[in-house]
Amino acid sequence: MAASIEQLLTSLSGLDEPIEQLRSLQTAVLILPLSALSEQLPAIRLEPVFRLMNSSNREQVDLCVAILERFLQALEPIHIAQSYKEDLQRGLYHPDDSVKLLAISQVGRIVECSEAVTEILNNLELLKQIILCIGGDKISVAKEAIKSLSKIARTTAGLDVLFGSNLLASLKAVLAISDVVRYRVYELLVEISYVSAETLNFCANSGILSQMLDELTGDDVLVRVTCTEMVTSLASTLHGRQYLARQGIIDKISNMILGADSDPFSGLYLPGLVKFFGNLAVMDSPQQICEHYPAFLQKVFDMAEGYETTMIGVAVDTLGILGSTVEGKQVLQKTGPRFNNVFKRIGHHAKNAPTELRVRCLDSITFLLFLPEENHTEDLLSMSETWFTCLSNQPMDLFRNIATQPFPELHCAALKVFTAIANQPWAQKLMIENPGFIEYIVDRTVDPDKDSKDAKFELVKALVKSKTIAEVFGNQHYLRLRAYLREGPYYVKAISTVAVEGAE
Repeated sequence: MAASIEQLLTSLSGLDEPIEQLRSLQTAVLILPLSALSEQLPAIRLEPVFRLMNSSNREQVDLCVAILERFLQALEPIHIAQSYKEDLQRGLYHPDDSVKLLAISQVGRIVECSEAVTEILNNLELLKQIILCIGGDKISVAKEAIKSLSKIARTTAGLDVLFGSNLLASLKAVLAISDVVRYRVYELLVEISYVSAETLNFCANSGILSQMLDELTGDDVLVRVTCTEMVTSLASTLHGRQYLARQGIIDKISNMILGADSDPFSGLYLPGLVKFFGNLAVMDSPQQICEHYPAFLQKVFDMAEGYETTMIGVAVDTLGILGSTVEGKQVLQKTGPRFNNVFKRIGHHAKNAPTELRVRCLDSITFLLFLPEENHTEDLLSMSETWFTCLSNQPMDLFRNIATQPFPELHCAALKVFTAIANQPWAQKLMIENPGFIEYIVDRTVDPDKDSKDAKFELVKALVKSKTIAEVFGNQHYLRLRAYLREGPYYVKAISTVAVEGAE
């Protein structure tokens, strides 16, 4: 096979119609395992394939790309950098996007190799071409360029090259091509900033990051939406949040929430602003965020009590995120009757809303009601019980009815609510007092699919692990649950048959 590949490569030279030979070569390289291919490649030259890729024949180009992808996959990045760097650079000028994708992805491999990365960093023209690819028409090429450039920026040397040379001017030139391309450049800088405080400082000093932040409060509503998403990503790291705080961006977003009522277009960007603060509260301190920015929680409550499905969904998700921590639950509890009314509204939507919103409400209820056993103080258990009773006049029946519906997503989501409260004594008492509930739990025949059986099993596991379950349920029911847990979620009881004389 080795001789066959070498012969096929040699035979490509000087051919006017190389399609058949390329097909044969493609078959040969795909059949051979990568390990065997990598042993032979150092002695094989790939220039004939790179040369034939410079063609207007689409099939010929596609065959060359497929062959080179396989060959280069079998080569170490240092070998590619030393032997084929110029060929990759020429590929960046190719009119076919698949060739550009091949070249950029291989550069991405090279820059991840500490021995090979200098081969790329010393070639400013190649890097400039990758930057220009961000401004191309094909989104897949732009995404690959962003990915490779963000890898380059993971080292100080890479940062120096990107931001300390003429490449920054190229980046700013691309920035001015169009709104869409500008967002791509912002995406690149946010990805680079995510890595560390050092990388963020380089991005901030470039001036591009501050331009993005200025657009957050600009007149263009659609730009606001995009920039809100970017800022939310930036806020997912501690150094990113500190930077945003220093720039006064968190205060600006709070003011945007306050002014949303007077803006007829706020519905486009308000969900993003609320998500931003929701994530901020969980990553930092729910109490601190809600106290410093009271407009955030007030707006979430308003959205949850409103009638616009999109806004209700965002509010429900945000309350679930906020209430996933004990501190967040305590913040909500301090709002008193207001939150109780909101939670009652969520219970109403869990019963009556369209399926997608019902599932989101059930997931939020699960987060809000769950209490780790180490947090079972009298106050927190009382809070959880009060919230549960707010959901409906008969909350146990509400979730049992949802759990018996023939829609797997609703069925599982309702079971997760029971699982969330399974370790709390007040909930265990409600379960044992609810007629037929224990029989429902141990009945595997009512669960229509694997996900439902798994969700039921998690409920049983949570009950059995509870320290109070034996006392509340009694030994008989406790032993039934232990047996269920031991048998597993898919256990089927064997049915014995008795042969009767004379039966056919």
